[in-house]
Amino acid sequence: MLRKLKITSVVATIGMTLILMGGALVTKTGSADGCGKSWPLCNGKFMPTNITPELLIELSHRLVSGVVSIAVLLLCYWTWKQLPHIREARFLSVISISFLLVQALIGAAAVMWGQSKFILAAHFGISLISFASVFLLSLLIFEVDKKFDASKLAIRKAHRIEIYCLTAYTLIAVYTGALVRHAKANLVCGSWPFCNNEAPFAFGSYNPLQWVQMGHRLAAILLFLWTLSFYIRVRRTYKDQVTMTRGWQITFLLILMQVLFGALIIFTKLNLGVALMHALVISCYFGMISYFVLLSERSAHYEKKVTNTPLYEKAQQA
Repeated sequence: MLRKLKITSVVATIGMTLILMGGALVTKTGSADGCGKSWPLCNGKFMPTNITPELLIELSHRLVSGVVSIAVLLLCYWTWKQLPHIREARFLSVISISFLLVQALIGAAAVMWGQSKFILAAHFGISLISFASVFLLSLLIFEVDKKFDASKLAIRKAHRIEIYCLTAYTLIAVYTGALVRHAKANLVCGSWPFCNNEAPFAFGSYNPLQWVQMGHRLAAILLFLWTLSFYIRVRRTYKDQVTMTRGWQITFLLILMQVLFGALIIFTKLNLGVALMHALVISCYFGMISYFVLLSERSAHYEKKVTNTPLYEKAQQA
């Protein structure tokens, strides 16, 4: 059964990645109405006849989402049954299913009745949370955390709180990026990093869409600087904890790639491949910081077991 559980976890994680990429592809190619106003059928038919590129993209996304949803349900059911001894397993199972359901309902509502761009922008963030939950379940199933002694991974309380805040802020930055897509504000600024490099501070001339674009750029650069700052402090504080130093090195490289792909979107005039990489990299970044949320929660749990002496001080004394 454990072998089946591992295979299912891999399929579900890859599938959730495909759902994220498929959703981004639907948005970026304007294929959201490829199947008309019907859901789950396409143009009211099980097998549509008038095939268009937009229909193929939208229908493929729906088919992948349906198959992956079954894989996630199986994963959560078997995890609930087989891994009751792992503290986080059942919680992650509930989160995975709940956000996958919300994600599907928002997608269906958008097709059938239409939705405000502000609501649609939340769709990608909800998908990220569902993806991260499945990703963390897979890590637990493969016992990645047991490759090191979790009781010795001492994360300071202040740093744990900062990781939680960084995760929440990442969702805000992601929301602004999704709003750029749904408001069709991708190319309203012809320059980078400013909207107009020849007049970088001409804020009075911005139209609403340019404010949306520049608001996202500001949110993105703050996320980059915050991640860089935290990575530098991790290297200074946790020199002997490879999980922290290597993990945050990967996390920083991901956010650096995210900034570069964001700039390339402007320089390549919204090249589809670049835009999809932009969505993929932020998904990987969010998966990494979600893993550190899990490690922070475990560090806090172990710290509570230590009487009087904070876990970090005990680890330093060892």
